[in-house]
Amino acid sequence: MSQEHIYDNIYFVGAGGIGMAALERYYLSRGKNVAGYDRTPTALTTALQQEGADITFDPSDSTIPEAFRDPATTLVVYTPAVPEDLPILRWFRDNGFEIMKRARVLGLITRDTKSLCFAGTHGKTTTSSMAAHILQTGTVGCNAFLGGVLKNYDSNFLLSPSSSYSVIEADEYDRSFHHLSPTVAVITATDPDHLDIYGTEEAYLESFAHFTELVRPGGALIVHEGLKLHPRPQEGVRVYTYSRDKGDFHAGYVRYTPGHITFDLVTPLGVIRNVNLGVPVEVNIENAVAAVAAVIAAGIFDPETIRKALSTYMGTKRRFETWLKEDSGNGRVIIDDYAHHPEELRSSIASVKALYPGRELTVAFQPHLYSRTRDFAPEFADALSASDHLILLDIYPAREEPIPGVTSEMIFRSVKTADKVLIPKEKLVETLKNCNFDILLTVGAGDINTFLPQIIENIDNQKR
Repeated sequence: MSQEHIYDNIYFVGAGGIGMAALERYYLSRGKNVAGYDRTPTALTTALQQEGADITFDPSDSTIPEAFRDPATTLVVYTPAVPEDLPILRWFRDNGFEIMKRARVLGLITRDTKSLCFAGTHGKTTTSSMAAHILQTGTVGCNAFLGGVLKNYDSNFLLSPSSSYSVIEADEYDRSFHHLSPTVAVITATDPDHLDIYGTEEAYLESFAHFTELVRPGGALIVHEGLKLHPRPQEGVRVYTYSRDKGDFHAGYVRYTPGHITFDLVTPLGVIRNVNLGVPVEVNIENAVAAVAAVIAAGIFDPETIRKALSTYMGTKRRFETWLKEDSGNGRVIIDDYAHHPEELRSSIASVKALYPGRELTVAFQPHLYSRTRDFAPEFADALSASDHLILLDIYPAREEPIPGVTSEMIFRSVKTADKVLIPKEKLVETLKNCNFDILLTVGAGDINTFLPQIIENIDNQKR
Protein backbone atom coordinates (compact mmCIF):
# COMPACT_ATOMS: atom_id res chain seq x y z
CA MET A 1 0.00 0.00 0.00
CA SER A 2 1.36 3.45 -0.93
CA GLN A 3 2.52 5.64 1.91
CA GLU A 4 -0.07 8.34 1.34
CA HIS A 5 -2.92 5.94 2.19
CA ILE A 6 -2.12 6.11 5.92
CA TYR A 7 -3.18 9.78 6.07
CA ASP A 8 -6.77 11.04 6.40
CA ASN A 9 -5.87 14.63 5.57
CA ILE A 10 -3.88 15.95 2.61
CA TYR A 11 -2.74 19.59 2.63
CA PHE A 12 -1.55 21.18 -0.64
CA VAL A 13 0.89 24.10 -0.70
CA GLY A 14 0.39 25.68 -4.12
CA ALA A 15 -3.14 24.31 -4.36
CA GLY A 16 -4.14 26.38 -7.38
CA GLY A 17 -1.70 24.82 -9.85
CA ILE A 18 -3.25 22.74 -12.60
CA GLY A 19 -1.21 19.66 -11.71
CA MET A 20 -1.91 20.02 -8.00
CA ALA A 21 -5.63 20.35 -8.73
CA ALA A 22 -5.66 16.89 -10.31
CA LEU A 23 -4.19 15.38 -7.15
CA GLU A 24 -6.69 17.27 -4.98
CA ARG A 25 -9.54 15.88 -7.04
CA TYR A 26 -8.04 12.39 -6.85
CA TYR A 27 -7.94 12.49 -3.06
CA LEU A 28 -11.39 14.07 -2.77
CA SER A 29 -12.73 11.18 -4.89
CA ARG A 30 -11.20 8.76 -2.37
CA GLY A 31 -12.85 10.38 0.62
CA LYS A 32 -9.80 12.20 1.96
CA ASN A 33 -10.04 15.61 3.63
CA VAL A 34 -8.32 18.14 1.37
CA ALA A 35 -7.13 21.65 2.19
CA GLY A 36 -4.47 23.97 0.86
CA TYR A 37 -2.96 27.37 0.25
CA ASP A 38 -2.34 29.39 -2.90
CA ARG A 39 -1.30 32.97 -3.53
CA THR A 40 -4.42 34.19 -5.32
CA PRO A 41 -7.94 32.91 -5.99
CA THR A 42 -8.73 31.76 -9.53
CA ALA A 43 -11.58 30.03 -11.32
CA LEU A 44 -9.79 26.74 -10.60
CA THR A 45 -9.46 27.34 -6.85
CA THR A 46 -13.12 28.37 -6.72
CA ALA A 47 -14.11 25.14 -8.46
CA LEU A 48 -11.97 23.12 -6.03
CA GLN A 49 -13.59 24.86 -3.06
CA GLN A 50 -17.02 23.97 -4.45
CA GLU A 51 -15.88 20.36 -4.78
CA GLY A 52 -14.90 20.22 -1.11
CA ALA A 53 -11.32 21.51 -0.80
CA ASP A 54 -10.68 24.09 1.94
CA ILE A 55 -8.34 26.54 0.16
CA THR A 56 -7.05 29.79 1.70
CA PHE A 57 -4.89 32.61 0.31
CA ASP A 58 -2.98 33.79 3.38
CA PRO A 59 0.49 32.17 3.75
CA SER A 60 0.58 32.39 7.56
CA ASP A 61 0.24 29.14 9.51
CA SER A 62 -2.78 30.51 11.41
CA THR A 63 -4.94 29.76 8.35
CA ILE A 64 -4.26 25.99 8.51
CA PRO A 65 -7.53 24.25 9.55
CA GLU A 66 -7.40 22.54 12.93
CA ALA A 67 -7.88 19.05 11.45
CA PHE A 68 -4.71 19.51 9.38
CA ARG A 69 -2.42 20.54 12.26
CA ASP A 70 -1.57 16.99 13.40
CA PRO A 71 1.47 15.40 11.68
CA ALA A 72 0.16 11.92 12.52
CA THR A 73 -2.90 12.34 10.29
CA THR A 74 -1.81 14.92 7.68
CA LEU A 75 0.39 14.58 4.60
CA VAL A 76 1.70 17.82 3.07
CA VAL A 77 2.14 18.01 -0.71
CA TYR A 78 3.91 20.97 -2.30
CA THR A 79 4.94 22.16 -5.72
CA PRO A 80 8.51 23.40 -6.34
CA ALA A 81 6.96 26.56 -7.81
CA VAL A 82 6.33 27.88 -4.26
CA PRO A 83 9.18 29.64 -2.40
CA GLU A 84 11.13 27.48 0.05
CA ASP A 85 10.80 30.16 2.74
CA LEU A 86 7.01 30.41 2.50
CA PRO A 87 5.79 30.72 6.13
CA ILE A 88 3.13 28.01 5.85
CA LEU A 89 5.63 25.52 4.37
CA ARG A 90 8.21 26.42 7.01
CA TRP A 91 5.64 25.77 9.76
CA PHE A 92 4.94 22.27 8.44
CA ARG A 93 8.69 21.55 8.28
CA ASP A 94 9.29 22.85 11.79
CA ASN A 95 6.49 20.69 13.21
CA GLY A 96 7.54 17.31 11.88
CA PHE A 97 5.07 16.76 9.04
CA GLU A 98 5.66 14.31 6.19
CA ILE A 99 6.23 16.61 3.21
CA MET A 100 6.35 15.37 -0.38
CA LYS A 101 6.75 17.04 -3.73
CA ARG A 102 3.79 16.65 -6.03
CA ALA A 103 5.87 14.50 -8.38
CA ARG A 104 6.75 12.02 -5.65
CA VAL A 105 3.08 11.61 -4.75
CA LEU A 106 2.27 11.00 -8.41
CA GLY A 107 4.97 8.35 -8.45
CA LEU A 108 3.42 6.64 -5.42
CA ILE A 109 -0.06 6.71 -6.91
CA THR A 110 0.97 5.27 -10.27
CA ARG A 111 3.62 2.76 -9.25
CA ASP A 112 1.15 -0.12 -9.20
CA THR A 113 -0.66 0.85 -12.40
CA LYS A 114 0.03 0.49 -16.10
CA SER A 115 1.25 4.04 -16.44
CA LEU A 116 1.62 5.95 -19.71
CA CYS A 117 3.97 8.87 -19.02
CA PHE A 118 4.44 11.69 -21.55
CA ALA A 119 7.55 13.88 -21.29
CA GLY A 120 9.02 16.58 -23.51
CA THR A 121 9.69 20.29 -23.80
CA HIS A 122 6.41 20.67 -25.65
CA GLY A 123 3.56 18.47 -26.85
CA LYS A 124 3.15 16.52 -23.62
CA THR A 125 -0.20 18.06 -22.61
CA THR A 126 -1.84 17.36 -25.96
CA THR A 127 -0.37 13.88 -26.43
CA SER A 128 -1.22 12.78 -22.88
CA SER A 129 -4.77 14.12 -23.10
CA MET A 130 -5.28 12.43 -26.49
CA ALA A 131 -4.09 9.12 -25.02
CA ALA A 132 -6.38 9.55 -22.01
CA HIS A 133 -9.32 10.23 -24.31
CA ILE A 134 -8.56 7.10 -26.33
CA LEU A 135 -8.58 4.97 -23.16
CA GLN A 136 -11.76 6.66 -21.88
CA THR A 137 -13.48 6.16 -25.24
CA GLY A 138 -12.72 2.44 -25.10
CA THR A 139 -13.57 -0.04 -22.40
CA VAL A 140 -10.46 0.13 -20.21
CA GLY A 141 -10.68 3.73 -18.95
CA CYS A 142 -7.86 5.41 -17.03
CA ASN A 143 -6.91 7.68 -14.18
CA ALA A 144 -5.35 10.69 -15.88
CA PHE A 145 -3.33 13.53 -14.36
CA LEU A 146 -3.05 16.14 -17.09
CA GLY A 147 -1.43 19.56 -17.39
CA GLY A 148 -4.43 21.14 -19.10
CA VAL A 149 -8.21 21.08 -18.85
CA LEU A 150 -9.49 18.54 -21.40
CA LYS A 151 -12.54 20.11 -23.05
CA ASN A 152 -14.30 16.77 -23.56
CA TYR A 153 -14.52 16.38 -19.76
CA ASP A 154 -14.02 19.99 -18.55
CA SER A 155 -11.33 18.66 -16.22
CA ASN A 156 -7.61 17.97 -16.00
CA PHE A 157 -8.28 14.82 -14.01
CA LEU A 158 -10.05 11.68 -15.27
CA LEU A 159 -11.13 9.06 -12.77
CA SER A 160 -11.84 5.40 -13.50
CA PRO A 161 -11.76 3.51 -10.18
CA SER A 162 -11.74 0.08 -11.83
CA SER A 163 -9.08 0.85 -14.44
CA SER A 164 -5.50 -0.42 -14.10
CA TYR A 165 -4.22 2.31 -16.46
CA SER A 166 -2.95 5.77 -15.58
CA VAL A 167 -1.90 8.60 -17.87
CA ILE A 168 0.64 11.09 -16.56
CA GLU A 169 2.01 14.34 -17.94
CA ALA A 170 5.65 13.91 -16.91
CA ASP A 171 7.06 17.34 -16.10
CA GLU A 172 10.81 17.88 -16.45
CA TYR A 173 10.77 21.07 -14.34
CA ASP A 174 12.85 20.53 -11.18
CA ARG A 175 13.46 16.95 -12.44
CA SER A 176 9.95 16.04 -11.27
CA PHE A 177 9.60 13.21 -13.79
CA HIS A 178 12.42 11.28 -12.12
CA HIS A 179 9.94 10.13 -9.47
CA LEU A 180 7.87 8.15 -11.99
CA SER A 181 8.01 4.47 -12.92
CA PRO A 182 6.50 4.34 -16.41
CA THR A 183 5.14 1.25 -18.12
CA VAL A 184 5.24 3.28 -21.33
CA ALA A 185 7.23 6.52 -21.66
CA VAL A 186 6.94 8.96 -24.55
CA ILE A 187 9.46 11.74 -25.20
CA THR A 188 8.10 14.34 -27.61
CA ALA A 189 10.88 16.95 -27.68
CA THR A 190 14.10 17.90 -25.93
CA ASP A 191 14.61 21.54 -26.95
CA PRO A 192 16.40 23.15 -23.98
CA ASP A 193 14.19 24.85 -21.38
CA HIS A 194 14.22 25.53 -17.63
CA LEU A 195 17.87 26.50 -17.78
CA ASP A 196 17.31 28.26 -14.43
CA ILE A 197 17.16 24.71 -13.03
CA TYR A 198 19.50 22.80 -15.34
CA GLY A 199 22.12 25.41 -16.21
CA THR A 200 23.18 23.84 -19.52
CA GLU A 201 21.66 22.02 -22.47
CA GLU A 202 23.82 19.00 -21.62
CA ALA A 203 22.34 18.77 -18.13
CA TYR A 204 18.85 19.12 -19.58
CA LEU A 205 19.45 16.26 -22.02
CA GLU A 206 21.01 14.12 -19.29
CA SER A 207 17.81 14.55 -17.27
CA PHE A 208 15.79 13.04 -20.13
CA ALA A 209 18.34 10.27 -20.57
CA HIS A 210 17.89 9.36 -16.90
CA PHE A 211 14.12 9.38 -17.39
CA THR A 212 14.52 6.68 -20.06
CA GLU A 213 16.18 4.45 -17.44
CA LEU A 214 13.02 4.50 -15.32
CA VAL A 215 10.82 2.57 -17.76
CA ARG A 216 10.02 -0.80 -16.21
CA PRO A 217 11.33 -3.98 -17.86
CA GLY A 218 8.63 -5.33 -20.14
CA GLY A 219 7.52 -1.77 -20.89
CA ALA A 220 8.19 0.50 -23.85
CA LEU A 221 10.02 3.72 -24.66
CA ILE A 222 8.72 5.83 -27.56
CA VAL A 223 11.02 8.62 -28.76
CA HIS A 224 10.49 11.27 -31.42
CA GLU A 225 12.73 10.78 -34.45
CA GLY A 226 15.84 12.92 -34.53
CA LEU A 227 16.05 14.09 -30.93
CA LYS A 228 19.42 15.06 -29.46
CA LEU A 229 19.10 12.31 -26.90
CA HIS A 230 20.91 9.08 -26.08
CA PRO A 231 18.33 6.84 -24.37
CA ARG A 232 19.47 4.36 -21.72
CA PRO A 233 16.55 1.94 -21.38
CA GLN A 234 16.80 -1.08 -19.09
CA GLU A 235 17.10 -4.55 -20.56
CA GLY A 236 13.69 -5.83 -21.58
CA VAL A 237 12.30 -2.41 -22.59
CA ARG A 238 11.04 -2.14 -26.17
CA VAL A 239 12.14 1.04 -27.98
CA TYR A 240 10.13 2.65 -30.79
CA THR A 241 10.44 5.85 -32.80
CA TYR A 242 7.72 8.11 -34.14
CA SER A 243 7.22 11.34 -36.06
CA ARG A 244 4.83 12.79 -38.60
CA ASP A 245 6.50 11.21 -41.62
CA LYS A 246 8.79 8.39 -40.48
CA GLY A 247 9.59 6.00 -37.67
CA ASP A 248 7.91 2.86 -36.31
CA PHE A 249 4.75 4.96 -35.90
CA HIS A 250 3.96 7.70 -38.42
CA ALA A 251 1.25 9.25 -40.60
CA GLY A 252 0.74 8.43 -44.26
CA TYR A 253 -1.51 9.68 -47.06
CA VAL A 254 -2.34 12.97 -45.31
CA ARG A 255 -5.32 14.77 -46.87
CA TYR A 256 -6.45 18.35 -46.27
CA THR A 257 -9.93 19.67 -46.96
CA PRO A 258 -11.45 22.88 -45.52
CA GLY A 259 -11.67 22.37 -41.76
CA HIS A 260 -10.49 18.74 -41.90
CA ILE A 261 -7.27 16.72 -41.76
CA THR A 262 -7.44 12.98 -42.55
CA PHE A 263 -4.57 10.50 -42.64
CA ASP A 264 -3.60 6.86 -42.27
CA LEU A 265 -1.73 5.92 -39.11
CA VAL A 266 1.09 3.46 -39.72
CA THR A 267 1.98 1.19 -36.77
CA PRO A 268 4.03 -2.00 -36.32
CA LEU A 269 0.72 -3.89 -35.90
CA GLY A 270 -0.88 -2.55 -39.06
CA VAL A 271 -2.30 0.60 -40.65
CA ILE A 272 -5.25 2.42 -39.09
CA ARG A 273 -6.89 4.03 -42.10
CA ASN A 274 -8.90 7.25 -42.41
CA VAL A 275 -8.12 8.93 -39.10
CA ASN A 276 -9.88 12.29 -38.79
CA LEU A 277 -8.60 14.87 -36.30
CA GLY A 278 -11.19 16.48 -34.03
CA VAL A 279 -8.83 19.46 -33.74
CA PRO A 280 -7.55 19.73 -37.33
CA VAL A 281 -4.24 21.50 -36.74
CA GLU A 282 -1.06 20.36 -38.48
CA VAL A 283 0.88 19.71 -35.26
CA ASN A 284 -1.88 17.39 -34.03
CA ILE A 285 -1.01 14.85 -36.73
CA GLU A 286 2.23 14.15 -34.91
CA ASN A 287 0.58 14.45 -31.49
CA ALA A 288 -1.99 11.83 -32.50
CA VAL A 289 0.77 9.50 -33.71
CA ALA A 290 2.50 9.74 -30.31
CA ALA A 291 -0.72 9.18 -28.35
CA VAL A 292 -1.68 6.13 -30.38
CA ALA A 293 1.86 4.74 -30.16
CA ALA A 294 1.65 4.86 -26.36
CA VAL A 295 -1.74 3.16 -26.22
CA ILE A 296 -0.63 0.40 -28.60
CA ALA A 297 2.65 -0.08 -26.70
CA ALA A 298 0.57 -0.48 -23.54
CA GLY A 299 -1.15 -3.46 -25.15
CA ILE A 300 -4.30 -1.97 -26.69
CA PHE A 301 -4.79 -2.17 -30.45
CA ASP A 302 -8.37 -1.17 -31.22
CA PRO A 303 -8.52 0.71 -34.54
CA GLU A 304 -12.23 1.56 -34.30
CA THR A 305 -11.88 3.09 -30.82
CA ILE A 306 -8.74 4.98 -31.88
CA ARG A 307 -10.51 6.45 -34.92
CA LYS A 308 -13.55 7.42 -32.85
CA ALA A 309 -11.48 8.97 -30.06
CA LEU A 310 -9.27 11.09 -32.32
CA SER A 311 -12.28 12.38 -34.29
CA THR A 312 -14.14 13.36 -31.10
CA TYR A 313 -11.11 14.83 -29.28
CA MET A 314 -11.93 18.49 -28.56
CA GLY A 315 -8.53 19.58 -27.31
CA THR A 316 -7.42 21.17 -24.06
CA LYS A 317 -8.14 24.67 -22.93
CA ARG A 318 -5.40 27.16 -23.85
CA ARG A 319 -3.93 24.75 -26.42
CA PHE A 320 -4.78 26.33 -29.77
CA GLU A 321 -8.25 27.17 -28.48
CA THR A 322 -10.59 29.10 -30.78
CA TRP A 323 -12.40 31.88 -28.89
CA LEU A 324 -14.02 33.68 -31.83
CA LYS A 325 -14.82 32.69 -35.38
CA GLU A 326 -17.17 35.13 -37.05
CA ASP A 327 -19.75 33.66 -39.41
CA SER A 328 -18.42 35.27 -42.56
CA GLY A 329 -15.85 33.22 -44.45
CA ASN A 330 -13.43 36.11 -43.97
CA GLY A 331 -14.66 37.09 -40.50
CA ARG A 332 -12.35 37.81 -37.60
CA VAL A 333 -10.82 34.89 -35.72
CA ILE A 334 -9.29 34.77 -32.23
CA ILE A 335 -7.15 31.81 -31.15
CA ASP A 336 -5.45 31.43 -27.76
CA ASP A 337 -2.43 29.20 -27.18
CA TYR A 338 -0.30 28.34 -24.13
CA ALA A 339 2.96 28.36 -26.14
CA HIS A 340 5.79 29.73 -24.00
CA HIS A 341 8.94 28.27 -25.59
CA PRO A 342 10.34 29.59 -28.90
CA GLU A 343 9.71 26.31 -30.76
CA GLU A 344 6.13 26.15 -29.45
CA LEU A 345 5.61 29.76 -30.52
CA ARG A 346 7.01 29.07 -33.98
CA SER A 347 4.72 26.03 -34.35
CA SER A 348 1.67 27.94 -33.16
CA ILE A 349 2.19 30.80 -35.60
CA ALA A 350 2.84 28.35 -38.46
CA SER A 351 -0.35 26.43 -37.60
CA VAL A 352 -2.48 29.60 -37.79
CA LYS A 353 -0.94 30.57 -41.11
CA ALA A 354 -1.61 27.07 -42.47
CA LEU A 355 -5.24 27.21 -41.31
CA TYR A 356 -5.81 30.71 -42.70
CA PRO A 357 -3.49 31.17 -45.70
CA GLY A 358 -3.29 34.69 -47.05
CA ARG A 359 -4.87 36.28 -43.98
CA GLU A 360 -3.23 38.99 -41.81
CA LEU A 361 -2.00 37.60 -38.49
CA THR A 362 -1.73 39.74 -35.37
CA VAL A 363 0.19 38.05 -32.54
CA ALA A 364 -0.15 39.25 -28.93
CA PHE A 365 2.60 37.55 -26.93
CA GLN A 366 3.25 37.61 -23.17
CA PRO A 367 6.71 36.22 -22.32
CA HIS A 368 6.71 33.82 -19.36
CA LEU A 369 9.56 34.01 -16.80
CA TYR A 370 12.54 36.36 -16.69
CA SER A 371 14.97 33.45 -16.92
CA ARG A 372 13.36 32.02 -20.05
CA THR A 373 13.33 35.45 -21.69
CA ARG A 374 17.00 35.93 -20.82
CA ASP A 375 17.97 32.49 -22.15
CA PHE A 376 15.97 32.56 -25.40
CA ALA A 377 15.37 36.20 -26.37
CA PRO A 378 16.89 35.85 -29.89
CA GLU A 379 14.88 32.67 -30.56
CA PHE A 380 11.65 34.35 -29.41
CA ALA A 381 12.35 37.33 -31.66
CA ASP A 382 12.98 35.08 -34.64
CA ALA A 383 9.73 33.16 -34.08
CA LEU A 384 7.68 36.35 -33.62
CA SER A 385 9.11 37.82 -36.83
CA ALA A 386 6.74 35.51 -38.72
CA SER A 387 3.78 37.63 -37.54
CA ASP A 388 2.30 40.39 -39.71
CA HIS A 389 1.58 42.56 -36.66
CA LEU A 390 2.98 42.14 -33.14
CA ILE A 391 1.75 43.26 -29.74
CA LEU A 392 4.38 42.33 -27.16
CA LEU A 393 3.55 42.49 -23.44
CA ASP A 394 5.74 42.76 -20.37
CA ILE A 395 7.14 39.54 -18.86
CA TYR A 396 4.82 37.47 -16.69
CA PRO A 397 7.01 36.62 -13.67
CA ALA A 398 5.14 33.59 -12.28
CA ARG A 399 7.42 32.17 -9.57
CA GLU A 400 10.40 34.45 -10.29
CA GLU A 401 11.77 37.70 -8.96
CA PRO A 402 12.92 40.25 -11.59
CA ILE A 403 16.39 39.80 -13.08
CA PRO A 404 18.22 43.13 -13.60
CA GLY A 405 18.28 44.14 -17.24
CA VAL A 406 15.85 41.42 -18.39
CA THR A 407 12.71 42.87 -19.98
CA SER A 408 10.55 42.24 -23.04
CA GLU A 409 12.67 44.88 -24.80
CA MET A 410 15.32 42.14 -25.24
CA ILE A 411 12.90 40.37 -27.59
CA PHE A 412 11.22 43.45 -29.07
CA ARG A 413 14.30 45.13 -30.51
CA SER A 414 15.22 42.05 -32.58
CA VAL A 415 11.78 41.31 -34.05
CA LYS A 416 11.84 41.97 -37.80
CA THR A 417 8.08 42.58 -38.12
CA ALA A 418 7.67 46.26 -39.06
CA ASP A 419 4.32 46.79 -37.31
CA LYS A 420 5.12 46.10 -33.66
CA VAL A 421 4.33 47.65 -30.28
CA LEU A 422 5.51 46.95 -26.73
CA ILE A 423 2.88 47.63 -24.06
CA PRO A 424 1.99 46.68 -20.48
CA LYS A 425 -0.74 44.04 -20.30
CA GLU A 426 -3.21 46.57 -18.89
CA LYS A 427 -3.25 48.30 -22.29
CA LEU A 428 -3.93 45.15 -24.34
CA VAL A 429 -7.72 45.47 -24.45
CA GLU A 430 -7.63 49.15 -25.44
CA THR A 431 -4.91 48.52 -28.05
CA LEU A 432 -6.98 45.79 -29.72
CA LYS A 433 -10.15 47.89 -29.49
CA ASN A 434 -8.48 50.40 -31.79
CA CYS A 435 -6.97 47.73 -34.02
CA ASN A 436 -9.01 46.29 -36.87
CA PHE A 437 -7.25 42.93 -36.76
CA ASP A 438 -8.04 40.02 -39.07
CA ILE A 439 -6.69 36.95 -37.24
CA LEU A 440 -5.58 37.37 -33.61
CA LEU A 441 -3.36 34.85 -31.83
CA THR A 442 -2.88 35.45 -28.10
CA VAL A 443 0.07 33.46 -26.80
CA GLY A 444 1.83 32.78 -23.49
CA ALA A 445 1.63 30.76 -20.29
CA GLY A 446 0.75 33.73 -18.08
CA ASP A 447 -2.58 35.52 -17.74
CA ILE A 448 -2.99 36.96 -21.25
CA ASN A 449 -6.05 34.74 -21.78
CA THR A 450 -7.93 36.49 -18.96
CA PHE A 451 -8.30 39.55 -21.22
CA LEU A 452 -10.11 37.62 -23.96
CA PRO A 453 -13.68 37.99 -22.64
CA GLN A 454 -13.31 41.78 -22.61
CA ILE A 455 -11.70 41.79 -26.07
CA ILE A 456 -14.64 39.79 -27.45
CA GLU A 457 -17.16 41.98 -25.61
CA ASN A 458 -15.68 45.03 -27.33
CA ILE A 459 -16.06 43.34 -30.70
CA ASP A 460 -19.70 42.52 -29.96
CA ASN A 461 -20.33 46.13 -28.91
CA GLN A 462 -18.79 47.42 -32.15
CA LYS A 463 -21.26 45.31 -34.15
CA ARG A 464 -24.28 46.91 -32.48
